[in-house]
Amino acid sequence: MTAPRFRSRTFRRIYTRTPGANVVLHHKKRKPGKLKCANCKSVLKGRKSDIPSRINKLTRSKKTIKRMFGGYLCSKCSRRTIINRFRSKNE
Repeated sequence: MTAPRFRSRTFRRIYTRTPGANVVLHHKKRKPGKLKCANCKSVLKGRKSDIPSRINKLTRSKKTIKRMFGGYLCSKCSRRTIINRFRSKNE
């Protein structure tokens, strides 16, 4: 019988052939979806989307983007929001 944690679809089921020609079932964590912009929902570039335990092992420069709204908005939307904020301050 499988372990209770493997009965849900949280883990991917991967059939692997062993050197003895048997087929065994391996369970792996699913990868999360791609990161998306909060405004236009386009895929964010420059950030990895992986299992959190693997992301923690990356360097800081690969985890985040160092501009304003980096990792939250795409470059076009962040440019628009910065310009709109600047214009609203000057009014």
